[in-house]
Amino acid sequence: MSHACNSAVPLNKFIAQAGICSRRKAVELIDEGLIKVNDAIIKKPGHRVCVDDKVSYRGKRIMPEEPVYYVLNKPRHLVTTCADDQGRPTVLHCFPPSIRERIFPVGRLDTETTGVLLLTNDGDVAQRLAHPKFEAKKIYMVALDRPLTAEHTEIILRGVKLEDGFVKVDSLSTHAQNPCGVRVTLHSGKNRVIKRIFELFGYHVKKLDRREYAGLTPKGLMSGGWRQLTFAEVKMLYKRSGLLK
Repeated sequence: MSHACNSAVPLNKFIAQAGICSRRKAVELIDEGLIKVNDAIIKKPGHRVCVDDKVSYRGKRIMPEEPVYYVLNKPRHLVTTCADDQGRPTVLHCFPPSIRERIFPVGRLDTETTGVLLLTNDGDVAQRLAHPKFEAKKIYMVALDRPLTAEHTEIILRGVKLEDGFVKVDSLSTHAQNPCGVRVTLHSGKNRVIKRIFELFGYHVKKLDRREYAGLTPKGLMSGGWRQLTFAEVKMLYKRSGLLK
């Protein structure tokens, strides 16, 4: 069985880090008796294993992947998932087959929403950034169907109540030459929060572009373009997610 070591992790996490599937799906594989640790079937997802342990799935040894981090300038008409049951193209279609790691998007952007999107195989960072406790800063450029009034601007800045709770933006400003264009900064992780805020006052969001997420921007990337994060950016994400003090 597994021995004590400083880097021991739960078995379902080890499987996810090997790129086999998500942690939730890994629990199912373990329950089905498809996972062996040092040639013994283990049916406890929390069973702790080290990289030195021989973990096998369907008779083949699996090893954790190196963590990778990418930023994508998401184009329109792509679903922010790894696969779509309706057969629609996903954000993974922007990446070449040469990327072997099982990367997945952190959070979601609507199909028609564009802008910065983080993709990684690091489940810890993804889980922290998506958790309400660690609400990441986001900046959006919004195109409305009509100019935003001063009255509505003031109300939105004070905070509004949506069906799933109170929401307050950090800042909101319009462009002098384009009163239909609004820049919004907020930390809320609620689903479709920008569109729902403006819909509350009868506005239709014609275009929504995320310009910043947790300190990451799509600067220098064409629509559909991507790049690997720098060491400094990865360190920043670890700090913002509370994994690095």
